[in-house]
Amino acid sequence: MATASVLANDSMATLGAGGLIFTRSEEITMAKEDLYISPEKVEVKYLYRNTTDKPVKTIVAFPMPKIGGPVEIMSAVPDEQSDNFMDFSVVQDGEEIEPNLQQRVLVRGIDMTAEVEAQEIPLQPLSKETTEALKTLEPDVIKDWLAKGLIRDLNYSMGDNSAPEYVPIWELESIFWWETTFPANADVAVEHRYKPSVGGSAGLVFMWDGKASDAYPDYQKRYCVNETFLNATAKLEKKQDPDAGVFFFEQWLSYILTTGNNWYGPIGDFHLTVDKLNPESLVSFCGENVKKTGPTTFEMRAKDYYPMDDLHILLVVSNKVAMKDQQ
Repeated sequence: MATASVLANDSMATLGAGGLIFTRSEEITMAKEDLYISPEKVEVKYLYRNTTDKPVKTIVAFPMPKIGGPVEIMSAVPDEQSDNFMDFSVVQDGEEIEPNLQQRVLVRGIDMTAEVEAQEIPLQPLSKETTEALKTLEPDVIKDWLAKGLIRDLNYSMGDNSAPEYVPIWELESIFWWETTFPANADVAVEHRYKPSVGGSAGLVFMWDGKASDAYPDYQKRYCVNETFLNATAKLEKKQDPDAGVFFFEQWLSYILTTGNNWYGPIGDFHLTVDKLNPESLVSFCGENVKKTGPTTFEMRAKDYYPMDDLHILLVVSNKVAMKDQQ
């Protein structure tokens, strides 16, 4: 189910990111993966193992979600002003790595990076710097970019007769990558972290007036919500008090597990920790043999694990709780 299919007004879609990827190799196995995910951060610890008696040289990459596109699409971006908009960092065997950053400007899948770079316009479509830089374009370039779908006149689109306000509407594809060598018959420890994209809705989408809404079946598939979760949410909904400014809303997180299936064999030891951060919040996600291990944490462990689906997390949060977390 695409999250966008259940978006209501004042909602923002989550951007799904995942773990590291590298060229599929029959020499490299993943002995361990320890994944921690919360609305504030994602931390992943890997133990890769070269099972051969020869060193293996390869490219390791972290693809960030695409950002930008039509102005009507609202996605939750941790830092709209930075090229490293998810604050990605990586450490290998205790040493921090400065990865390369490859970026491409795309319009309907067509690479237009060279055209944007030729005009010395920043590639980050969401930053204020980029919008300001568009004001320096010559009229003939503006006309060409409007025709190609690189930019849009926001005032014209909104039916406003005032002066044009050009905004970028291209997609930006960003990939951090570096070259590394896995020594023969040895383990390599890699850790990386980033800030997740936390989407959500101003209210509750899967419930209406204490009962399941039309979106509930989709939530069952995506987040494995059940009657127990529905009843718990209904109790919270009764505590809403608009006059006192108390209401509840949804938060969404996603982690792409399946793109990591390019090592050889299953993950030997997989450990997942989902942290809802606040005991008063509710959380639901799909997993096997999930156990509550603390006031806010839920854990899953598996041996010889093949991820068949991506991880999607639903939180029901009070606006009062959210305000406390931000202070």
